[in-house]
Amino acid sequence: MVAESELATGVLLFLPYRALENRVFAALAEAGFDDFTPAQARVMQRIGPNGTRLTELAEQAQVTKQTAGFLVDQLEKAGYVRRMPDPTDRRARLVCGAEKAWAAKEVADAVVADVEKEWEEHLGKRRMKQLREALTLLREITDPWPRPASNAVRRTAVAVRLRG
Repeated sequence: MVAESELATGVLLFLPYRALENRVFAALAEAGFDDFTPAQARVMQRIGPNGTRLTELAEQAQVTKQTAGFLVDQLEKAGYVRRMPDPTDRRARLVCGAEKAWAAKEVADAVVADVEKEWEEHLGKRRMKQLREALTLLREITDPWPRPASNAVRRTAVAVRLRG
């Protein structure tokens, strides 16, 4: 067995995420949203408020376009998404969240808030804030979908606080 101090950082990041995910799925099932899989959820959680093209969903979920299409088909049959014409390109279609998806999101968001509160109680406010700041900085070099440039000033302030 590997000592706690020897666990890879990736494993240390994965363990709390998996615990959070398990709590979310349990709460969703209890609330009656038990008809989608984690793979479908990974696609569904990437749908923007105004819809997202299938090719973008596939890229962000890191699956083939065919796989994303299959998962979206299943989500559509279950009533979580609908396909709509893209107003910016008549040839394209957007995958949009349906009312059922937004209702499930409310349940999931409440669980995430509860878990984050528990983590803050365990770590303390200062350490939780530092954790979020450090993970936000890591996002700059790990997230292939960049955030708006307006966050540059905030990122610099966070970096200075972490180094200082």
